[in-house]
Amino acid sequence: MTTTTADPATRVTSPPPGFIMPDFGPRTIPVNGAGVLTETGEQPAAASAYAGPRKIAFICSKGNLDMAYPALIMGNAALAEGAEVHIFFTFWGLDIVNSKTNRKLRCTMAGNTAMHMPDLGRLRPGLEHASIPQAMGNLPGMTAFGTRMMKQMMEKEDVPEVPEFLDLMQASGARMYACKLTFDMMKLIEADLHPGVEAVISAGDFIEISEGAQVIFV
Repeated sequence: MTTTTADPATRVTSPPPGFIMPDFGPRTIPVNGAGVLTETGEQPAAASAYAGPRKIAFICSKGNLDMAYPALIMGNAALAEGAEVHIFFTFWGLDIVNSKTNRKLRCTMAGNTAMHMPDLGRLRPGLEHASIPQAMGNLPGMTAFGTRMMKQMMEKEDVPEVPEFLDLMQASGARMYACKLTFDMMKLIEADLHPGVEAVISAGDFIEISEGAQVIFV
């Protein structure tokens, strides 16, 4: 690639020969943290923006124990900062708010190449950073072991279990929704859902609710 400016702060690159760049509109260039300029050196026109409080929407699509916590932890932090928080539970993520399953969420080593055991560092420094061999995840009892280890690690950090975390989110003002398609596929009834789930809505409904929000997909 070739550069059109020498200053690293305003460097603009051109694509290699034969590369077709989609037209995303005028590129904006940071100017010493004080604003942005377009490639022509002009200030971009002001765009209409969401005028309410900061709004963050989380989409939870996975039901493993280690995938339940990210949205809850980030959502709790956002609520503490005064943000408006919406959480949409879809597909396997619906297990997080299913009262029949959310205390039984599991953490598996299979397929998780980032799984570590911090306590192994006591045996030899450096082992705490080593990934657990994938073959171990297929051994009988290893999913239960991984789940127990995950829960113990979260407990040491004073992080509540998922049902209690949902209670906390509800009390803090989080708006939680279940995906209607998944709800119907899994033959659930509203009594199965955590009391903090205020509605069973479609994906289209959530698109409208999340207008103007920062969307985070988990």
